[in-house]
Amino acid sequence: MKELLTYIAQNLVEHPESVSVTEHAGDEETVLELRVAPEDMGKVIGRQGRIAKEIRALMRSVAQRQGKRVSVEIVD
Repeated sequence: MKELLTYIAQNLVEHPESVSVTEHAGDEETVLELRVAPEDMGKVIGRQGRIAKEIRALMRSVAQRQGKRVSVEIVD
């Protein structure tokens, strides 16, 4: 999961070396924290949050296929 989110984010931004994903496994849900360079934040979030919504939907879909729950947080 972490690798997939990293791959997606690195292909969206201008500074792929600054992409980092931190995984926090909880009892019921895994939280993935995505960090990118400040100037790339708009590319990851997208107009009206559309790209961020699609990233979250894709990650939820993959997690459901594996019988897991995941949420994606984009942090500064």
